[in-house]
Amino acid sequence: MSHDHDIEALRGIGWRDAVPPGRVVRVVAQHRAGYEVHDGRRVFAAQPDGRFLRRRIDPSERPAVGDFVLLDEGDPPTIVRILPRRSALTRAAAGERYATQLIAANVDYVLVLTGLDGDFNPRRIERYLLLVEGSGAQPVVLLTKADRFPDAQAKEKALRGRLPGNTPVHAINAKDPASTGVLRDYLKPSDTVVLVGSSGAGKSTLTNTLLGESRMATGSVRTRDSRGRHTTTHRALLPLPGGACLIDTPGMRELKLTGEESLDLFSDIEELALRCRFADCAHESEPGCAVQAAIAAGELDPGRWRNYVKLKSEREQQAATLEARLKRNGPGKLPGRNAGRRGRE
Repeated sequence: MSHDHDIEALRGIGWRDAVPPGRVVRVVAQHRAGYEVHDGRRVFAAQPDGRFLRRRIDPSERPAVGDFVLLDEGDPPTIVRILPRRSALTRAAAGERYATQLIAANVDYVLVLTGLDGDFNPRRIERYLLLVEGSGAQPVVLLTKADRFPDAQAKEKALRGRLPGNTPVHAINAKDPASTGVLRDYLKPSDTVVLVGSSGAGKSTLTNTLLGESRMATGSVRTRDSRGRHTTTHRALLPLPGGACLIDTPGMRELKLTGEESLDLFSDIEELALRCRFADCAHESEPGCAVQAAIAAGELDPGRWRNYVKLKSEREQQAATLEARLKRNGPGKLPGRNAGRRGRE
């Protein structure tokens, strides 16, 4: 049974509940050779139990960065069980075969970083937010490099008008501790945040600023598209000085939906569609189309409408693929697919 001082150590890396019998540690990094885990005092290597290495196991059933796990203290230490996740951020893995990829577990806030240079793309931000929906974590949009662009506040205001009203949006200079002070509400003791965004968006720069030291490598971006090199090569969880934990991730080039997204991000558009004269309105040139009327009146951004149509179609295709897989393999083959649906505890 864990002692009180063990509980306090675990709280320093995000644990919130009573500690169950056994050795509890948190996964802080994953490599081809195994995992790195943290017990609240130190980081050390651990290997996965053999059942996690089965070829047909769903990736969401394997330990991931952010997971709390039980450890068999043998030689080497072995991860034998994943403890229940309070949240799980996933995306569909690249390739033809349907599989989910767990980006991070037990996360409270997903900080979506987008540079105000050529990286700025509201459509991609909406795609990120759609992936965050249902994860159990809250999204926060960060527009980086605000010190270099006089129109930073105007872009922030325009983006706020496009996104749901409860989505925090902040324009920051990731190099400046004073500018990143707006993040203090998301970095309270025992909270965990994960940074996502394109290469060159400033994830490693922000990580260094929040750590108060230059621990993560940073690099320049290409002039033609403001994309950077992959200075972060794997996901890593880092305790911050104030008591929160931060997970840095490599830049993501592909953001495939899983098919389980709710599209709540576009609830205003779906409510508009219910007002159309015809129930089967295609929202193109039909008379009495409330969607086209809203676009014509300047009440609905046409780019946001097009992105909704694209994402809805992709979600439906992925949902069909997922359903076919469930029918073929049985629902028991995907026990991790609803992780994180409980929301914050």
